[in-house]
Amino acid sequence: MVEQAALTIEPPASTENFDAVVLGAGISGLVSAAVLHDQGYRRVIVIEEFDKYGGNHIDCAIGPYTFDIGSFIFQDDSPLLAHFPEMLPLYVPIDPTWGKLTPQGAVAGYPLSIKDDILRSGLWGCTRIGLSVLYARIFRSKIGNARDFARYWIGDYLLKRSGLESYMTRFFGIAAEKVDLDFAEKRMLWIKEHSSPRAMLRHLRPHKSAAPTNRQLARPRSGYDDLYAVAAEKLGRRGTVFRLGCEVSKIRKVGSTFHLDAAGRTMTAGRLVSTIPINRALDICGLDVDDNLSSVTLISLFFSFVGKKGFDCSVLYNFSHNGFWKRLTMYSDFYGKSDGREYFGVEVIASQAGDSLEIAERDFRSHVAHNHLFDGDLRLEGARFVPNAYPIYVNNAQERVAVALTRLRSFGVESFGRQGGFDYQPTARVSTQNAEAHLRRQPETKAS
Repeated sequence: MVEQAALTIEPPASTENFDAVVLGAGISGLVSAAVLHDQGYRRVIVIEEFDKYGGNHIDCAIGPYTFDIGSFIFQDDSPLLAHFPEMLPLYVPIDPTWGKLTPQGAVAGYPLSIKDDILRSGLWGCTRIGLSVLYARIFRSKIGNARDFARYWIGDYLLKRSGLESYMTRFFGIAAEKVDLDFAEKRMLWIKEHSSPRAMLRHLRPHKSAAPTNRQLARPRSGYDDLYAVAAEKLGRRGTVFRLGCEVSKIRKVGSTFHLDAAGRTMTAGRLVSTIPINRALDICGLDVDDNLSSVTLISLFFSFVGKKGFDCSVLYNFSHNGFWKRLTMYSDFYGKSDGREYFGVEVIASQAGDSLEIAERDFRSHVAHNHLFDGDLRLEGARFVPNAYPIYVNNAQERVAVALTRLRSFGVESFGRQGGFDYQPTARVSTQNAEAHLRRQPETKAS
């Protein structure tokens, strides 16, 4: 574990001068600091409002269990490790499997299963699926939202039978027809890739699957702190200063220099990178915020269990037509049982459960019991709200984001990432590549 004091300068002056500032110590922020050093910036400060590294990569230790806030799986060929290869030995190699709970109460392959979603519908069902797809391709070619997008590629009948429409509502937190097409194309491109005639034939005829070229990994059993402290330590040796638990109250610009007021100090720098929520950046820069840019708040429920699960996959998605929960992850599949008990985390869109932990837990227990899952001793170990989990694309969000980013760029701020760019980024790989691309597009004005 890296001591925070080793990563700060002593003693701090009332005004401190840096070459560059990075707001946020998540994946995008840590990678940004590394790229800035590569570009010749020597004194970089990373400011984080929370008291930890890693952004939305959050764990929660409860007794003998350590849960994730979400479901995160990494790969050993991730570009993140090109910046921080020291992290690789800390990961735990895993062999995860994915499944879904269908509207028919079965556990099937995720995201779509030829056998369960199509063939088991029977001859008449297969005929309806084919006719529904044909009808959509001919008469529903005008695509304006997420539901239109899915319906065009797999048809209305399969959209409902597979449970995908119900899952989309759980994922977005609102009806799929209200979600912008931009987000559907970004998050659900797999529908298009899996529903072409060539892809269908590939699934139907026997074929040998290609062996994976990378190794799947999970964070250390102890949690994320030890993992990202290694990255912070390396950046500290290169000249990065970290201020954790430090809230920026105001950003001013004098000529070409940024002045940041935070915790009674003023910090100056010639370059400012932001990976914090886009409206937060606009606010502290004194720019107009856009209240129509909204994000999902998640409820994470943490359970331990002894008994018969009723499924054998590591990650289970809820595609059934009922139940608020959208995904559960069996952490004991990765790290082994604790005190003889399995343990897992469950994700629920807070608004769908009335922003209530009690309702979310009660609904989950009722739903899994109805579907004959977790037959045994199911114990709630804890729970947590997670604001700003990921953006919701509604009300032409892409255009609104473009306007917001233009305001920040005009002020001189480079803003990107899941939060800073209002950009859904499902993996550390994508976040790393996004940060690299944005920073390397900018002219390199190296510090003297």
